[in-house]
Amino acid sequence: MTTGMLRLATRSLRAGGPALLAPFTALALGVALMATTLLGLVASTALPPGDERTALIAQLGTGCGVAVFTAGFVVASTYAYAVARRRRELGLLRLAGATRGQVRRSVLGEAALLGLLAASAGAALARGGVPLFARLLTAADLAPAGFRIGTPAWPLVTAFCTGPLVAVTAVAVAARRAGRVRPLEALREADVDTRVMTPGRWLCGLALLGTSAVLTGTALIGDPAELLHRKTYTLQPMVLITAAALLAPALARPLLRLLTARRGRVTGRLVRGGALTGVRRTGAITAPVLLSVALAGSLTGAPATVAAARAAEARERTAAEQVLTPRDGDGDALAAALRDALPGAVVSATATAGLSVVEPDGTAVRTEAQAVADPGALTALTRLPVADGSVTALDDDSLVLAEEWGHPAVGDRVPVVLADGTRRTLRVAAVLRDGTGDNPVYLTPRNAPGAHTDRIDLTTAPAPGTGTGTGTGTEDRLRAVAHAHGATLATRAEWLAAYYPTDDPKRLRRIAGVLGLALLYTAIALAHAALTTTADRRRELAQLRLAGATRAQAVRLVATETFTVVVTGALLGTLVTAAGLAAMQTALRLLGTTGPLVVPWGALGATALLCTAIAVPCASTAAAFAVRARPVTALR
Repeated sequence: MTTGMLRLATRSLRAGGPALLAPFTALALGVALMATTLLGLVASTALPPGDERTALIAQLGTGCGVAVFTAGFVVASTYAYAVARRRRELGLLRLAGATRGQVRRSVLGEAALLGLLAASAGAALARGGVPLFARLLTAADLAPAGFRIGTPAWPLVTAFCTGPLVAVTAVAVAARRAGRVRPLEALREADVDTRVMTPGRWLCGLALLGTSAVLTGTALIGDPAELLHRKTYTLQPMVLITAAALLAPALARPLLRLLTARRGRVTGRLVRGGALTGVRRTGAITAPVLLSVALAGSLTGAPATVAAARAAEARERTAAEQVLTPRDGDGDALAAALRDALPGAVVSATATAGLSVVEPDGTAVRTEAQAVADPGALTALTRLPVADGSVTALDDDSLVLAEEWGHPAVGDRVPVVLADGTRRTLRVAAVLRDGTGDNPVYLTPRNAPGAHTDRIDLTTAPAPGTGTGTGTGTEDRLRAVAHAHGATLATRAEWLAAYYPTDDPKRLRRIAGVLGLALLYTAIALAHAALTTTADRRRELAQLRLAGATRAQAVRLVATETFTVVVTGALLGTLVTAAGLAAMQTALRLLGTTGPLVVPWGALGATALLCTAIAVPCASTAAAFAVRARPVTALR
């Protein structure tokens, strides 16, 4: 970039003022969050291996990805509208002799400078906010007590460099459009509602829509369980959301026509005309509403659907009447005591064991395993989804695998690494259907060194003379044995409610953390769009005043039109959510699981109300300022 164009970009950035506040804030917050999550990831690697560490790393990684995505969306959408507003200014540059390349470089330079300033602010904010971030994670029970985050240099530098990169990448399309402004545009009024759905936008939107369809279809055909993984159902919907946001101006028109079909009154006709003809204005408000609602629906509905499917699967598989959790190291003694005290009872004792399955390329993949002392008792109390073979054939030279391990066949020899490092090759005794992917590998205690019984499923003998149920004496003996060994006794329903809750508080806190950040970004974009698009209607509102409308009527018209556009965006976001959840439900059906489809109506409705509470007051306030002056003055 030449020195002259750099000076021009600097002056343009300085003159942009409030119009560039939204992208600056979004970028600064994005850099701050990226830096803090990277610092948190570095600190989490020092934690002991386990589920808590894995969940924390997944939480931080998801938050970082969502932050970069939404920050880029806000910058791209706000800059696209800002470039359209400056069409006359850019036309003057072309008329003064600037080439298309110079105009593009000027816009990109402005974005790079904005990115540098935002990155500096974000890095400083992250460095000062790291202790608070660690305390918040601990308070929410997402990190262990005493969790501390240091401040090594490379995460801060990485996040700082990401700021200008995201800004320039997000503004690339807007810069290209700026370079295509013709010199004669300087002679036209700065009306921004020009053609929005350009061939490039159609191409990008349809390409992303096709990509989303291909990703979903490939998973459904090849590996439906892939759609149930946290990484997939968190990140893959963003492809569909981006496609819908790019196509929002075109998708919104049919819904707007439907919502404004009854246009008998003058206000209704004006609302319909303004919403349908103000294509760019409509798209600028619809896109962040669509993003907000779709993210809220996807981030809450997908994990809830998976959790409900796993709970339904657990209910179907668990046939035991009671489940006992023994005291550490006392499981074997407890199982023996139960067999002695309850003649005729079926007792299935299992122990969680460490195991690594060696894949064909030599990679040892660590997985959860269950050591089973009595395969017959296991099959009596657990309805395993056996696809081939028999679990009762399990012995010291075999194991039971799920189909996800390369679709093994009964009789295949599978190399494994036991918990003590011993390498063995075990025969496949039975193959289980994948289901939701919660199937452990089953083996015998001999192949689970160091494992101790940590769960006992039990069904007692029928009560005398009844043929079903348990007698009072049997229940008393069961409770006495459990109390004597310090074990926790739960009925089937109590155990399922404890281990497969439909509203796990920790899961809800994880979702709230990621979703709250995403909604913060989109709220910035929505407020910016409502304020700027309404402020640009000064001449239109003045003409309406000259036609006889009062100030209150003009403001009410803008508020009604904004509300209609927000409802349209919320409906589009709901449709995107429905498409993603429908794909997950199809995957569950293909996996043989009959879990319910959980539609998060509460999250969808609350997000739509939040968008309304942001957009309508902002648009009404901007309209009230726009009609303060006399109509003749505004038309000058």
